Amino acid sequence: MLREEFSKPYFEELTNFVRKEYQSKKVFPPPKDIFKAFDLCPLDKVKVVILGQDPYHGPGQAHGLCFSVNENVPMPPSLVNIYKEIASDLGKPMPAHGNLEHWAEQGVFLLNATLTVIAHMAGSHQKKGWETFTDEVIRLIAGKKEHVVFMLWGAYAGDKAWMIDEQKHLILKAPHPSPLSAHRGFFGCHHFSKANDYLKSHGLEPIEWA
Repeated sequence: MLREEFSKPYFEELTNFVRKEYQSKKVFPPPKDIFKAFDLCPLDKVKVVILGQDPYHGPGQAHGLCFSVNENVPMPPSLVNIYKEIASDLGKPMPAHGNLEHWAEQGVFLLNATLTVIAHMAGSHQKKGWETFTDEVIRLIAGKKEHVVFMLWGAYAGDKAWMIDEQKHLILKAPHPSPLSAHRGFFGCHHFSKANDYLKSHGLEPIEWA
């Protein structure tokens, strides 16, 4: 589905840039994990899209799924707040780790707008071509699928809503779950129960969020 993108000049430039960055700097996630979201949740399985902006830039954190960290890594504050909202919304206990692969395997596509980052330098690989690619991914999902839930948290993700047909899909917007903004409406947004209600209303299996 994305083959045409890979042959476009911008993607070739992006590929060359990213390869050189990995050769000369500490870059996250590990190369094998750059496209993990795509590996774990192929297009035919996508039921929910959660959009992040940038991979985590601390050691051992990023592993190719937005908001997710490996099991032995302390949970970042935004993910803690996501879990708090799930606990409040669904009455489920807080998970013991921050690995969201079990979401991805159920059909939650955990896409960062930018797929790589230099260690300790947030946003360092923005505006290099990744956003052009991931915008095309969003358009592809929105165009080819029906009844997908798009969770757009924060202004950056919210700005992607224009690519999504609200007649075909459910768009859920809220402030970002970061500690800086979660109290402005992320807490109490009930996105997780709303997503499951929507999926069930269209004959789709709900997500086990806990």
